[in-house]
Amino acid sequence: MKRIIIVRHGNTFRKGETPTRVGGRTDLPLVEGERSKAVGKYLVQKKLIPDVIYVAPLKRTLQTKEFILEQLGRNVPVEVMDDFVEIDYGPDENKPEDEVLLRLGCGDAEAGKLIIEAWNKNGTVPDGWVVDPEQLIRTWKNIGSSVAARDKDDYTALIVSSNGIIRFAPYLTGDFALFTKHNDIKVATGGLCIFEKHASEEYWRCVEWNTVPVKLAL
Repeated sequence: MKRIIIVRHGNTFRKGETPTRVGGRTDLPLVEGERSKAVGKYLVQKKLIPDVIYVAPLKRTLQTKEFILEQLGRNVPVEVMDDFVEIDYGPDENKPEDEVLLRLGCGDAEAGKLIIEAWNKNGTVPDGWVVDPEQLIRTWKNIGSSVAARDKDDYTALIVSSNGIIRFAPYLTGDFALFTKHNDIKVATGGLCIFEKHASEEYWRCVEWNTVPVKLAL
């Protein structure tokens, strides 16, 4: 069995603070470690210990990785990969959501909400955002092929990334449209997704999507 475990970093805003669209150009640190530690604890309880960790080179993803490793209690090889850096939100980078909705909707916040809903439902990129969906799809397919090709029969890769990148991971299943009929592709902070694949299978199976361990009674 080959596995790909994908984790979204923890919170970058404290309760009561106004969150913004934090993209790849905004390198904020985490404000808490509970969500990331809960991910590590969940992996230990499920005996899902990674053979390698791929992580984006941002403070929030690197810190999330450290909190997870702390709970794993062992050394795991780590590879920093630019391919998993969060997307660039263009003119909406680091802007509060009410401003984002107004810009996208040309002054109509409700119209802006529909645009964000399309982004969360099927990955339709809003105007002005610097996103190359085809490149992101290739990134996920390439990592899927790389993990599947490992000589070790039982191999698990853990990837720590961000919301805008992770939503394209379901292309690993071979049927993104079908996946989006049953799932919201937005993953919560501290959320994890698990894909599995036997050698005889052509595509990856998603066995967990947007599980948030900090909300579980561990």
